Amino acid sequence: MIRYSNAKAGRHFLQIPGPTNVPDRILRAIDHPTIDHRGPEFGVIGKKCLEGMKKIFQTSSHVVIYPASGTGAWEAALVNTLSPGDAVLMYESGQFATLWKNIATKMGLKPEFIEGDWRRAAVPEEIEARLKADLKANGDHAIKAVCVVHNETSTGCTARIPEIRKAIDRAGHPALMLVDTISGLGSVDYRHDEWGADVTIGGSQKGLMLPPGLSFNAISAKALAASKQSKSLKSFWGWEEMINSNKTGYFPYTPATNLLYGLAEAIDMLVDDEGLANVFARHQRHAEATRRAVRHWGEAGAMEILCQDEREHSPALTTILLTQGHNADALRKVILDNFNMSLGQGLGKISGKVFRIGHLGDFNDLTLMGTLSGVEMGFEVAGIPYKKGGAQAAMDYLASCAKGQPALKVAA
Repeated sequence: MIRYSNAKAGRHFLQIPGPTNVPDRILRAIDHPTIDHRGPEFGVIGKKCLEGMKKIFQTSSHVVIYPASGTGAWEAALVNTLSPGDAVLMYESGQFATLWKNIATKMGLKPEFIEGDWRRAAVPEEIEARLKADLKANGDHAIKAVCVVHNETSTGCTARIPEIRKAIDRAGHPALMLVDTISGLGSVDYRHDEWGADVTIGGSQKGLMLPPGLSFNAISAKALAASKQSKSLKSFWGWEEMINSNKTGYFPYTPATNLLYGLAEAIDMLVDDEGLANVFARHQRHAEATRRAVRHWGEAGAMEILCQDEREHSPALTTILLTQGHNADALRKVILDNFNMSLGQGLGKISGKVFRIGHLGDFNDLTLMGTLSGVEMGFEVAGIPYKKGGAQAAMDYLASCAKGQPALKVAA
């Protein structure tokens, strides 16, 4: 048996923006013996998970659960709604938007990528302008879908999905709206029905607090109708068989039984025990505390928050850009070696330039203070200029919230 060996005392701080820490309650649920996935007990669990995920996505429509990573759910969203040769409009908000675009290309779609600087989320006005210009000679529209990342895990920017929906509507364009909220689901307020999403993509290893291995498609009636016309080849990812089997709580092929045990427990924790509104407010509070720390540290001139639009700061993670030529990966190594804490690395074109603090999932005030203290000590050991007291600034904010002063409210 392969054993993970950590010779250092205390628990490892896993503060990457996913996979996140798995709570003991969920670990214990996953630890239950595997049961017959065709038996009567399983149907009860399956129904609970399927109905519970509707609450998480805030939808009354179908939610499909795949035994796959988020990448699989990306592919599922595309192959069920589109056909080879279809044009799709995508926005370069970061590394994960780029990877989704690459998948679309490999599948024979024709993605058009609106260029971004990785310091903002998808810009509604730019999407609207492009859609208004999309008209073929016969009066039809070439673009069949708009694909956007809601919470871009590489940059810490959160797209304003309701405004993007309005931009599509103002353009009078019939394109489907496909949204990736893999790192936002269960941490950042997301309303599939109210915001007019057609397919929303999620994953288990972020705000849902599970290990990697489950992913999701929430599906609108419009998307389901489009799936009837799709000419893309599909079997494993096909919605029709999944939806038919899901009516009784079962799946058309062997599901990830033990992960579904964990999912049922996660739904209880998020929906029934804490309540989604409180979950979202907690994440907003921790994000604000983190940003206060970073702004304080940054007064020395060696770092800043990567996301430049305050409306788009992610509640789930904060990406910090190091300036003055400092290497973010070297800092991360110092922190790991000295304080047994893992922070997210920079991805793609910002590799080595940024590090990412995940503050999502099973996470509380004390966890955040341990995280920020480790980062501040890391600056000292690595010799990176910073203004001392960033962790204290975050602590002062959290204490003020605990004393009953108003915390940040989740936007409607």
